[in-house]
Amino acid sequence: MKSVEERAKHDDYEMLDEYDFSDGIRGRFYQPKKIPTSMRLDNDILIFLKKQASEKKIAYQTLINNLLRDYMQKEGLQRI
Repeated sequence: MKSVEERAKHDDYEMLDEYDFSDGIRGRFYQPKKIPTSMRLDNDILIFLKKQASEKKIAYQTLINNLLRDYMQKEGLQRI
């Protein structure tokens, strides 16, 4: 833990009235919260998705998530 003297040097810090975020990257530190859920899929669909995920070297849940996100974007829906 920092000593009182080390913390005291930051007590006079004042924020600027304006900051320039023109070079900022939107969502750079955003990490969506993953919610565990259960889905019932037909066996042939699950086999297909797992095969595709294996070929792309990603988890099949990630593949499903990406497919659903692409669908949302095509439908014009936004993240909540």
